[in-house]
Amino acid sequence: MEKLLEILEDIQPDADYATCTTLIDDGILDSFAILSIVGELEEQLGVEVSPADIIPANFNSAQALWDMVQRLQG
Repeated sequence: MEKLLEILEDIQPDADYATCTTLIDDGILDSFAILSIVGELEEQLGVEVSPADIIPANFNSAQALWDMVQRLQG
């Protein structure tokens, strides 16, 4: 989770990833940020994010992202 938070902070430093659960719903992360996150997850965490995984529910919070990463690694 720590590495994920570093990735998120690098891409969008002004968001509160510890508590925010509406990163997509509130427009905090835009499509460019999502694509950047996907690229970093694939490169740094070794997961393959398919187009089917790129849905708001997987990107609305750091925890949702981490859950997706865990699922993809398993």
